[in-house]
Amino acid sequence: MAGNDWKERLGVVYSTNPDFKYETPAEEVAETLPPERQKLLVGIDRRNRGGKQVTLVSGFVGSDDDLSALAKTLKTRCGVGGAAKDGEILIQGDFRERVLQLLLSLGYKAKRSN
Repeated sequence: MAGNDWKERLGVVYSTNPDFKYETPAEEVAETLPPERQKLLVGIDRRNRGGKQVTLVSGFVGSDDDLSALAKTLKTRCGVGGAAKDGEILIQGDFRERVLQLLLSLGYKAKRSN
C-alpha cells in the first residue's frame, strides 16, 4: 500500500517526460516551544455543550503529539476524560484551579482567563 499514492496526485497534470519524478511536498511539523516559553490560558467553556462545563486550555504552540501528551497528563491527574484538538485541551468538568496548579508545577506559564 505504500506505493499507492494516486490519491495524493489527483491534481497533477500528466507528463510525457520519461525522466519525470513526482515529489510530494514535505509536511511541516510545528516546533514545540519549551514549557517556560508557553503562555497558556485556563478557562471554562459552556458553549455548544448542552449546558455541560469543560475546562479549556488554549494557547499551546507545538506538535499534536506533544499536545496530546500534555492532555493525557492533565486528564490522568484530574481523573476525568477530555480531548486535545486544534491546539486546545478540553477537560470534562470545572477543574480550572487544579489544571492551573498542575501546569505551573510542570513549568508552564499559565494564567486563569475567566
